[in-house]
Formats: sequence, C-alpha cells, structure tokens
Amino acid sequence: MTLGDRIVIMKDGVVQQVGTPQEVFDSPANIFVAGFIGVPQMNFYEGELLRDTAGTYAVKVENAVIELSADKQARLAANGAATGPVTVGVRPEHISLDGDPSKMIHGTVDVSEMMGSSVHLHIKACGKDGVIIVPTLDMGNKSYSMNSQIAFTFDGGVVHVFDNKTGVNLEY
Repeated sequence: MTLGDRIVIMKDGVVQQVGTPQEVFDSPANIFVAGFIGVPQMNFYEGELLRDTAGTYAVKVENAVIELSADKQARLAANGAATGPVTVGVRPEHISLDGDPSKMIHGTVDVSEMMGSSVHLHIKACGKDGVIIVPTLDMGNKSYSMNSQIAFTFDGGVVHVFDNKTGVNLEY
C-alpha cells in the first residue's frame, strides 16, 4: 500500500478489487478485501440492515441501532439494498468508547496492549474477537484489564455493510 499508485487485491487467482490504496481501504468491495487491507484488520459483526418508513437506513448490532450517514444512505438506496441480516464491518480506529448509551455494544477485554500513543484493546463482543484502538489521550484515568467489561460504539459514517451470504459491500 505504501509503494503503489494502484493496487490489485486477488483471492485464489481472481481479482477482487483494483484501485488506489486509499480507495481500497475506504471502500472495500467485499469482506475479503476489507479484512485483507488494514492493520489490525477490520472488525466484523453479525447485524441487521433496517430501513424505516421514511427510507432511512440504520444498522443494528446487538441492541444498538446506528443510523447511517447521508452518503451511505444514498448509495444503499441507489443499489436497492434490502433490509435483513448483514455483516457489519468497522475498523478498529473508528470505534469509540464514548457515546449514547442506547447505541453501545458490550464486550469483554481479553488483552490490553499499550502501543505508545494508543492502546489496542483485544475484545470479545457479539461472539467475535475484535480490536479497538484507543488513543492514550482519550483514555484519561481509565484502564482495561483482562475480563473488564467494555461498551463501545461507532459513527454511521464509518461502518461498512456487507451482504452476509455473498460478502459483497452493499454500497458498491
């Protein structure tokens, strides 16, 4: 990603996506690309794509319902994205430990890894392993040890919504 102007992501000899490193990182074509690009890799949760009578899309993970950003709403609507089970992807650096309590997802810390300017929290949430990157400036007096309970959320502009059967990003 640091050397190329354009990159090709392949799986089993089949091209999955072609684009600039930033395009592939920001708009992965499918779950494989999303998990392949970025360190640590993207977190994936089973969720549900919702759409209300006004046509507004949201994702539900656990009991948290998070309305998607206007640009994501437009792309999902343009592609005729149907409501139902989806895989929700969110990058570790896009997860927040602060937010509306009704939009929080709950988990347990397995490992807290100090990385200098950030802490990598390796967690178990919704039956999946994941990572949350928290800048040390945002930690304040908080510390998270093994088996600590944690609540987190993410903004509707950073979430990726994948078809849970095909793995295709429903926005593209």
